[in-house]
Amino acid sequence: QLQLVESGGGLVQPGGSLRLSCAASGFTLDNYIIGWFRQAPGKEREGVSCISSSDDTYSRDSVKGRFTISRDNAKNTVYLQMNSLKPEDTAVYYCAADTWIPRITTAQSMCVLIRPQAYAMDYWGKGTLVTVSS
Repeated sequence: QLQLVESGGGLVQPGGSLRLSCAASGFTLDNYIIGWFRQAPGKEREGVSCISSSDDTYSRDSVKGRFTISRDNAKNTVYLQMNSLKPEDTAVYYCAADTWIPRITTAQSMCVLIRPQAYAMDYWGKGTLVTVSS
């Protein structure tokens, strides 16, 4: 079955850390641009961190210096290391992979999309919930 599966979410106190994983099955991630997106209750989905097939990365300003995206092609997995978490990071986190949408050519171009769920990317995961609360 061709799919992306996110894992690693959970409840963490402010200032804590989590590492999210996005594992691909049925296909290899090598040539894909991969993005982590999040959607908080009542808010639009937004790009968090994205990585190109050549390992260029882009992160939104609010997470720069705290979140790091990386990929391990041998494990067919992309990670999002999240440090110094804040309550405003609480959201469902999704990963997505794309190779064909003309507008998506770089990590930045994927991450700055408005309403990214409206784009027919190759794959979307079902999401993992991150809750930052004391």
